[in-house]
Amino acid sequence: MKLLTAPSGWSTSADVIVIGSGVAGLTTALNLRSYGLSVLLVTKAQIDEGSTKWAQGGIASALGPGDTPDQHKKDTLAAGAGLCDIKAVDVLVSEGPEAVRKLIAQGAVFDKSETGEIALTREGGHLRNRILHAGGDATGAEVSRALLAAVNEDSGIEVIEHALVIDALKSKTGRVCGVTLHVIGAGSRDGVGRALARAVVVATGGLGQVYSQTTNPAVSTGDGVALALRAGAKIADVEFIQFHPTVLWQDLANRGQQPLISEAVRGEGAILLNSKDEQFMIGKHPQADLAPRDVVAIEIFNQMRLSGQPHVWLDATKIKDFANRFPTIYASCTQNGIDPTRERIPVAPASHYASGGVLVDLNGKSSIDGLYVCGESACTGAHGANRLASNSLLEGLVFGARIAAALSNKLPVQQEAVDDHKSILLDPKILLPLQIAMSEGAGVLRSEASLTKTLQTLGELSKLTSTEPCIEAWEATNLHLLATVIVKSALLRTESRGSHWRSDYPNSQDKWLSRIVQQIDESGNWKNTLEMI
Repeated sequence: MKLLTAPSGWSTSADVIVIGSGVAGLTTALNLRSYGLSVLLVTKAQIDEGSTKWAQGGIASALGPGDTPDQHKKDTLAAGAGLCDIKAVDVLVSEGPEAVRKLIAQGAVFDKSETGEIALTREGGHLRNRILHAGGDATGAEVSRALLAAVNEDSGIEVIEHALVIDALKSKTGRVCGVTLHVIGAGSRDGVGRALARAVVVATGGLGQVYSQTTNPAVSTGDGVALALRAGAKIADVEFIQFHPTVLWQDLANRGQQPLISEAVRGEGAILLNSKDEQFMIGKHPQADLAPRDVVAIEIFNQMRLSGQPHVWLDATKIKDFANRFPTIYASCTQNGIDPTRERIPVAPASHYASGGVLVDLNGKSSIDGLYVCGESACTGAHGANRLASNSLLEGLVFGARIAAALSNKLPVQQEAVDDHKSILLDPKILLPLQIAMSEGAGVLRSEASLTKTLQTLGELSKLTSTEPCIEAWEATNLHLLATVIVKSALLRTESRGSHWRSDYPNSQDKWLSRIVQQIDESGNWKNTLEMI
């Protein structure tokens, strides 16, 4: 199965194709070069416009005095609510410190304390100060800058910008041996083309645009996960969509990417208040306002339902030097007419991070030969049912390096691609009703009734097909596929766990200590299986 496209008009090749220019893709590319492999780095917009750039939080790593990987592991497992793959968590926390040190050696500059040491802060779910920040609330931008500088100095990495990945190319043996791309704009590679490689690494980031309000940039349409699904790869844990609890509320007319108010603000002393000026998180969790994100998001949602208001309040007025400590957040607030040094900030949950994705092993290999996946597009199992704050950038660093190491000694010769003639394409007009349906029926709080209604809506939208290939149609088709798999998984999991909350099944059940794995066969039939943790 593939997306309907125009015929390919150009071709290129490299040892490895890396799709995505966030922390996962850039780290993988740089590590591949250390083994002497040529890399084609493909990015959907400009090379610095992915989700990494927007990460206000930091990188979690056990670097502080008295902290250990084992303590980091315990916090990660607690947030993951019983569904973490312990081996993946061990890899993440034990290899994390060295990955961060390597990033610093590559030129990343993190905030320092008055003594000149790296300043370590705390975020929700962490019991120790282990979060590295850069520029207060611009960590992602600094990580991206440092990695991009290294990429730009390496002539062995060819970069194609403004290129939407469409589908995987497979050989007669079923191995992924390249991708089809559409390059936007003028140039020798304008339009649809084929890129061939001995392996493909998907690092395309998240799928936040499946919801009407999200912290994700416009490019986060889940293209890599959709590509893998159509190619027959297994995906897992997609029902666990993390909603960031504190996103600047504007109004319901504002859709797409919303300004994030990092939980680092709460880490510095900001408190959540309801419409009655009550600090409602006290008594709801031992860590109160710094409880794991799923706990805070669902309680904010409950407060909004009780009051009938579309948001709660975040009071950060007691934080000293707010404008310098959180310059990005300060700018977002003032641009929306709010002075956070004097006024409370209206906040509400919005989709933020997909804990699931393409199921991979500890070296990032998917269930299909030749296809590797890293970062938010992957399901390593390290996040379980809910990602611990600031573990995402770390995951990209750690598993990007592991993928490169695995590929350094396992690459076969280039194989010839065989085309699959079955194609699909939906009308771009489905996007807005899809996003509204997902936010209303498969958002923070779900039920059998809401999910069934959403699935019916998706079924109706699937009838609106198109014969005119374009970027909007490809993105809408990808998001429809991902919305469908999210809702199917959410219906199957009849419990509440981590970032998956069912109003009709409010408790966790031991029988659901399993991973829901989904797959599409060559005929387009869905297959669901359960894998015990």
